[in-house]
Amino acid sequence: MQRLLHSAPEHGEHQRPVTRRPVGADVTSANDMLSETMTSIPLHPRGYHPDLPVSGAWREGDPVGRRRFLTIATDHPFVLSGGGSLERVTLAYETWGELAPDASNAILVCHALTGDSHAAGSIAPGHPSEGWWNDLIGPGCAIDTSKYFVVCVNTLGGCQGTTGPSSIDPATGQPYGSRFPAVTIRDIVRTQAAVADHLGVDRWHSIVGGSMGGMQVLEWGVMYPDRVRSLAPLASTVAASAQQVAWSAVGRTALALDARWRGGDYYDAEPGDGPHAGLAIARAIAQITYRSEVVFADRFHRELVDPHRVYELWDRFQVESYLDHHGEKLVRRFDANSYVILNRAMDLHDIGWGRGGVRAALQRLNGPVMTLSISSDALYPPYQQREMVELLEDMGIDCDYRVVESDQGHDGFLLEAAAVGEVLSDLFDRVGNSP
Repeated sequence: MQRLLHSAPEHGEHQRPVTRRPVGADVTSANDMLSETMTSIPLHPRGYHPDLPVSGAWREGDPVGRRRFLTIATDHPFVLSGGGSLERVTLAYETWGELAPDASNAILVCHALTGDSHAAGSIAPGHPSEGWWNDLIGPGCAIDTSKYFVVCVNTLGGCQGTTGPSSIDPATGQPYGSRFPAVTIRDIVRTQAAVADHLGVDRWHSIVGGSMGGMQVLEWGVMYPDRVRSLAPLASTVAASAQQVAWSAVGRTALALDARWRGGDYYDAEPGDGPHAGLAIARAIAQITYRSEVVFADRFHRELVDPHRVYELWDRFQVESYLDHHGEKLVRRFDANSYVILNRAMDLHDIGWGRGGVRAALQRLNGPVMTLSISSDALYPPYQQREMVELLEDMGIDCDYRVVESDQGHDGFLLEAAAVGEVLSDLFDRVGNSP
């Protein structure tokens, strides 16, 4: 299993020169020029709706919904893995169920790239979408809120209440935008540990998550092995592969090519004048990797949106309409800069980095570990989960591995609720019966 290499420039290599931002009066001049330039840029021929918001981020003053908030780093900066720092970090989280007197029934659910703290619940003011794991979290569900105290935290760098690029920078009174520093999965886990401390959870009954959520699960096991009784990293990996990085890089590049992204400083633009095309296209690229060829073929075949409109360049097949729909849907509830920040955090994920390699890192895990693969997952293919299981078994760490047979592709960890729920129930039962 190969590690990701993170190396400094070789001697004699030239780094890209830093572009200095204009200051003082030059800022106003530069912004005026940029505004004039934006008005001359035509809308994307995809024909996205003209009322799309500049950002789908939750903002101060919006309905709170079920969110609760914790502010950390009030007396000293929160120093990040990449060398940056943040002051006054706000963390948005949601909880379900009741914490036991001995705090032994707490389960942490970690969300994926474009998820948020609303893992369960209905559409409501402050929550434009239903809970992303509604079928798994609730009374009588696999993650049974009549038995367990369930917590989900919006990740650092996100856009639904936790400090991210759309948040106000205390130093300037303006959104961070392009000034928001890079974050890693390890940084995200450290903020979740702060929430655990705040809630009085010394040790989680289990930590569960798929995809980017699975990366957080693994980092919890390595960083805080004594604070976890069991781990369930689903459809995830110990280190982002070259192909996963490649897909991510193409998506981020597509987003950055949208002139209305403005290098990350677009929050004062008018509705319809934000980087919606770039974010929608990045989402479309990702959506292709999330589902399988079987799903696309069965659902869309070669059907056209309008059989009478075929030969114009931007006439659409039904599959194009599907991708456009998912792109616009994300634009209304997410933020372009958060997409870039968190997508990059996934690329940087490597539990062996700085720890002597993947094997040395995995030796820190306290079992049991339960992982699963989606049989048709082309983005996080089953061999990646098998490799992790083989390493764990070789080291004598208690682990179990399941394959969910599904045509749904990577999104199967979200869509195959019954099968995923059965796997999680088995894990919780094992932990519940253990000392």
